Amino acid sequence: MANIVIINPRFEASYWGLEHALRLLGKKCNVPTACLPLLAALTPAEHHVTLVDENVEDIDFEKVARADIVGLTGMIVQRQRMREILNELKARGVFVVVGGPWVSVQEDYFDGLADAIFVGEAETTWPQFLDDWARGRHQFRYEQADRTDMTTVPVPRYDLLKTKNYVFGSIQFSRGCPFQCEFCDIIVTFGRKPRLKTSAQVIAELEAMRNAGLSIGFIVDDNLIGNKAAVKVLLADVHAWQEREGYPLQFFTEASLNLAEDDELMELMVAANITVVFIGIESPNEDSLKEAKKYQNVKRGNTIVDRVRKVQDSGLEVWCGMIVGFDNDDARIFKEQAEFINQTDIMHAMVGMLAAIPKTPLHARLKNEGRLDLNDDENTFGTNVIPLNLSREELRDGYIGLMRELYDPDSYFDRLESLYLTRKFDFGRARNAYLRDHPWRRRKQQLLDGGRALGLFLLLMKNVPDAHLRKVYRRRMMTILRSRPDPGVLFVSVVKCATHYHHYTMSREMSERRTLVNTF
Repeated sequence: MANIVIINPRFEASYWGLEHALRLLGKKCNVPTACLPLLAALTPAEHHVTLVDENVEDIDFEKVARADIVGLTGMIVQRQRMREILNELKARGVFVVVGGPWVSVQEDYFDGLADAIFVGEAETTWPQFLDDWARGRHQFRYEQADRTDMTTVPVPRYDLLKTKNYVFGSIQFSRGCPFQCEFCDIIVTFGRKPRLKTSAQVIAELEAMRNAGLSIGFIVDDNLIGNKAAVKVLLADVHAWQEREGYPLQFFTEASLNLAEDDELMELMVAANITVVFIGIESPNEDSLKEAKKYQNVKRGNTIVDRVRKVQDSGLEVWCGMIVGFDNDDARIFKEQAEFINQTDIMHAMVGMLAAIPKTPLHARLKNEGRLDLNDDENTFGTNVIPLNLSREELRDGYIGLMRELYDPDSYFDRLESLYLTRKFDFGRARNAYLRDHPWRRRKQQLLDGGRALGLFLLLMKNVPDAHLRKVYRRRMMTILRSRPDPGVLFVSVVKCATHYHHYTMSREMSERRTLVNTF
């Protein structure tokens, strides 16, 4: 038997990390990394597994050093902290293995620090490694010969997570995306053929999440609707489970913009209690979309604005990813991006500068063109891409200015009021319909939402240091209270205030520094 510790390193403050809002919500981290409980589930029962997420607890290196095997995972933005952890562990003589998205695309990054690495998926290679290790003949590099058969994936060990510390849980329905976006590493890691779990698997995971005390789940699929026909069956079964169990779970997910072309699919997502969908829109500039091979976003009769609004009108709130710095972008792109966000009433827009991930077609192209900054430690522009029609300073400063504009309080709350008051957006439409048919449960939920809204609002008033922001939050909440005094809407709106505080704080900090954390 081996004593195994699996570590997820801490993240630096980021757009989705919600670090500035977490203390207002009484949490330490937004969402657990999905691979931690999954790796624990893949570990044969004779071994003992401990999960350590540095985002919710400090690493006790003395204790970790007593483990037989320490596994370290991490994404691109965690790579420098991964190196620090590896240096500390190797100084203590610990046997360490590394996997995850970053080592999968940059295999030599931790040379000399890891005893074994895992490239790509690990459903078969992790158990294989443990068997090899027990026999004293482990390899240095493990990579699966075939993509994982998702119908064989076990229920993650949610019971090993400190779930009370997280805002959301994480669950995966599928892997793979059929599209070919030049900048994306998803098809490198997971391929272009979507692979799905069975309905029975997903329902078992939903039950496990609920038993672990989680009520909101982030479906981490990079594109939930990669295989529309198959996911419709799965969503119909999730809907039936929600109806049977009284809608205990709410979901956020990710999907491509062609969702707008399928009314049935949107209806099924809403019925399954998916309330928010993150869409990679990237740019209102069609030349940039074509350049990036993001053909699914190119105009198909209706404009992108029309398509986004159609998704919203179906009952799904849209969050989006946007990118600046494509070869077809010039100084006008920052204004165009802001105009697009305002036209669509999207409150949460994750804007980033184009960056080239190793092993992607974009990385290969720009390397051949001599347009990559390969200095990993000293790049202060926040991207390794040297833009074509903008200077690096123009790209950085335009990006920072765009973030400041999008999260200016008036701009942000104008979008909120347009969506929730003018357009009467119904957040959680299917669950709301269910509650209307169950008056006692509806009354109980209204009391709960009203209490949570008041409690969180008081925390905002106590803990947000900026008096002007507190005044804005009070004024905007009074507008919502007068126009739409629904406890559910009030609670969602107070949560929007908390997330605004995070985005606002981040944009102001970037503006003051005029330098960006190097994510590549």
